[in-house]
Amino acid sequence: MKTFRTRLTLILMSLIGISMLAAGLSMVRVFKDSHIRALEENLVREISLLEYTFSFRPLDNSPLMVEYYTREAKELEQRINSRVTFIALDGQVVGDSEKNAADMDNHLNREEIVSASQGEFGSVIRHSETLHEDMLYVAHKVYSEEGFDGYIRLSMSLNAIDEGLNRGWAWMAGGLVILFLAAGLLSYRIAGGLTKPLEHITRVANRISRLDYDARVKLHRKDEIGQLGFAINGMADSLQQQLKWIRDNEDLMQSVLANMTGGIVMVDAASQIALVNREAERILHMRADQLLGKPFTVLKRNYEFMKFMEEGIQRKEYLQEERNVYDPEERMLHFDGVPMSEDDGSYRGMLFLLQDVTDIRRLERMRSEFVANVSHELKTPIAAVKGFAETLLAGGVKDTETMRSFLQIIYDEADRLNRLIGDILELSKIESKRAPLEYAPIHLKELLDSVVEVLLPAANKKSIVLLQDVPEHLFIEADEDRLRQIFLNLISNAISYTLEGGRVRIAAEVLNEGGEHEAIRFTVSDTGIGIPKKDLPRIFERFYRVDKARSRGSGGTGLGLSIVKHLVDLHRGTIRVESKVGEGTSFILELPLMHPIE
Repeated sequence: MKTFRTRLTLILMSLIGISMLAAGLSMVRVFKDSHIRALEENLVREISLLEYTFSFRPLDNSPLMVEYYTREAKELEQRINSRVTFIALDGQVVGDSEKNAADMDNHLNREEIVSASQGEFGSVIRHSETLHEDMLYVAHKVYSEEGFDGYIRLSMSLNAIDEGLNRGWAWMAGGLVILFLAAGLLSYRIAGGLTKPLEHITRVANRISRLDYDARVKLHRKDEIGQLGFAINGMADSLQQQLKWIRDNEDLMQSVLANMTGGIVMVDAASQIALVNREAERILHMRADQLLGKPFTVLKRNYEFMKFMEEGIQRKEYLQEERNVYDPEERMLHFDGVPMSEDDGSYRGMLFLLQDVTDIRRLERMRSEFVANVSHELKTPIAAVKGFAETLLAGGVKDTETMRSFLQIIYDEADRLNRLIGDILELSKIESKRAPLEYAPIHLKELLDSVVEVLLPAANKKSIVLLQDVPEHLFIEADEDRLRQIFLNLISNAISYTLEGGRVRIAAEVLNEGGEHEAIRFTVSDTGIGIPKKDLPRIFERFYRVDKARSRGSGGTGLGLSIVKHLVDLHRGTIRVESKVGEGTSFILELPLMHPIE
């Protein structure tokens, strides 16, 4: 394929060649015409000179007359280098320098003679039948007093002119070839100057088509090519901005999809998976590269979801459903299927949303259980109070001691109901964080002494020994009221579940002393009945009791350890329990020594 530069060079060379050829032809034509005109003028002058200097003789048709004019014509030809012909008024040739006059035709109808008969110089170029070459003929009518009344005709061969023209053509052809080569080189350079910017623009355009939007046309011209380069740069800027906008939107969409708490799976009109986000990969336990571009049936491992997708694709309408799946543990998943359509309403595919609602449903179940437990716990003391009050009101009890016993039961149950309601309100307040902690330095030995002093009467009733192993110098930054509540619950629980003559020990020690994360470990241990291993994971749940009868008999509400767990979490600490049935239980707390300023 010829390049534009080559084609432009050929066009310029062709135009220059045609122009030079036309100029050469015009020059040859002008040269020939001017040369012939010069010859003609020269012949006219020579005829005029002969008209006044030649010795004419009468035209009497005698042989001597013909001989005279023939001889003179030949002499004149040698002098003026032109063929000379004397012609009578009737057209009869009376003398010629090249041919015998008697053998020549009548010249009265010759074009130059016809023109000369009108009083002008007759001139014509004609092929001579006598000499067999092109000749220039010039004739003029002459009248002499010596008796000559006719025409003098001079003629000259044009071979000399043709030879001159041929030599001129040869020189001109050589010059044209040289000029043509020079014009070709000049044309190539001119074409290069015109096409080089276009080639640069083409290279830039090709780079842009290969997504290299940083490519720019570097031309500083104000002509059309410069405007083209400016337009391409503007197009590249626009494409770069649009691509940045598209990439930013794509990154934003990918970020949104990747950080969504729900899984998304998009299926196109051909039932091929077109989009999967990170949460969907986690829920389905499959990577995106295992799913994208493949039919939705590749999810056969997730059979419940695959059947839901199949139903949605068949019906092409909004669906939602919750199903239990086992992969391998049991989970509750919420599925949504939303049909997608183009602007013209044609079907485009289905968008499926997956939400793991296992925790939500568990919380709902816990809430239901909590409401049921609260109802049960409230109903028990109320029923007792109501029963004994009805008995007393009916007057069925006359014995003062029995009546006092009934009133004591009513009082105890009312007190228990009051404590239960108080614990519920306290737990609600802690969970909702309506009462923020007020941190302050606390002397632990002094705090624990005050707690032991409160609980000592209950311990003495059961002959339980309360021991402390707390360094005298130990301080902690915490909310004093909440920390007191923690130890009151733990130590009272230990006393409640320890048999008579047992022992309850409270110990404290510093962890990572001098380090970045300095903390204090508290241990509240007893020699009580212990907790079965199967009950340990649920020990901090609300209303959960290991021994329900014993717990209710001890006056507990079932919310103490749940309150302790929430208060420890608020202090950014941890709590765990270790226990052996028949040997005792230990609650181990770790609380940070200092809290960062927020």
